[in-house]
Amino acid sequence: MRVTSIAGLLAAATIAWGLSAPATFATDISFWTWRQEDKAAYNELFADFTKENPDIHVKFESFPDENYPTIVSTALAGGKGGDVIHTHAYGWLEQFVKSGYFVKQDSSNMPSLANMSADALLAGTYRGDGQVYSLPFASQTLGLFINKDVFEQAGLTPPKTWDEFITVSKALKEKGIVPLANGLGTSWFNEMFVAAFTGPFLGQDFVSDLKTGKATFKDPRYIAALNKLLELRDYMSPGFEGIDYDTAGQLFVSGRAAMLAGGSFDIATYKSQNPQLKMDFIAPPAAKAGDIPQATKFFDGGYAVNAASPNKEAALKLVAWMGTKEFGDKFTALLGNISPIKGVEVKDPLLAEVAKLNETAMPHINVVYFRFQKPTGSELLQTDITKMMSGSITPEQLGADLTNGLAKWYKPFQGK
Repeated sequence: MRVTSIAGLLAAATIAWGLSAPATFATDISFWTWRQEDKAAYNELFADFTKENPDIHVKFESFPDENYPTIVSTALAGGKGGDVIHTHAYGWLEQFVKSGYFVKQDSSNMPSLANMSADALLAGTYRGDGQVYSLPFASQTLGLFINKDVFEQAGLTPPKTWDEFITVSKALKEKGIVPLANGLGTSWFNEMFVAAFTGPFLGQDFVSDLKTGKATFKDPRYIAALNKLLELRDYMSPGFEGIDYDTAGQLFVSGRAAMLAGGSFDIATYKSQNPQLKMDFIAPPAAKAGDIPQATKFFDGGYAVNAASPNKEAALKLVAWMGTKEFGDKFTALLGNISPIKGVEVKDPLLAEVAKLNETAMPHINVVYFRFQKPTGSELLQTDITKMMSGSITPEQLGADLTNGLAKWYKPFQGK
């Protein structure tokens, strides 16, 4: 046989000498995300996918978090963008679905939907048609981080109720320890601070009443919960108004502060920052003894398929695989985030405690229900909470501002 080209010579040599051919893929697809820090984990996960689907290769591409929505929107508007788009949840998703940028996911193309709970699927559902467009990727829980070493050295026990929290905080302060690391220097983290501490005073009944319009944020239950936040000022760092998210984390990790109201998404981060840190993650203080532990939960985002992708079949296959227990088990182990996939194994002891809290957790109200139009509940609350904590407005004024702002688009509040 006569070979007249370099490609032919290489092919002939491969056959003659039994060499392995260079890796080639029938389809290359891209995965767009804002989570650069997760690159190594996702590449390991994608390698598992390619082992099962040797004709598909997945390229991880990340972008700055602060610019991500604009980058994605601009690309999709031009008929471009990643084949699979890592999305945020709830209201963030709607603008893209309205424009027809994402493929609808149902039982015909996404069997993994059956592996998700109803509240998880809500995070990736478009309210306009009730259909799912983004497969949920993680649940996040808001609770109270405890520095166990600080508590042990102070001879104190982590609080379970509000009264215990105040008592413990006074004792810590007397010992020269900052009881609560949180500050007000980062808007989105302030909203989580509010949700974590007010949740146990509100409960599921309040959420139901908000959804129907039976209650608004002017409700005495909400005002009373906000008043509890004012009691925390004595136990936060001096100058707490300017302490941002990163600084608060360092206060906690370094042992200069005993507690931090935050999210389970930081468990892996804090462990990496201080491998010797002994910490716990518990429910925020309950209103009274005997109450069910009431953490706050939301779903962080999902995986959507670009409607303009020339590789939709391969992209759908990848997303479907990302909804399997095989993926969820390894995702949870690698990233320290709890996958929403039913039956996922949570091996990390602290993360297992978070999963237990999730069984009785209430939804993160503003994120789940009030981010769909402008002004969002998050924008309104983030603007007013710093004013309230500084004393320039009252809890009643915050509740009124939140209600009146949302009434511009949220029908159950109109006329209230």
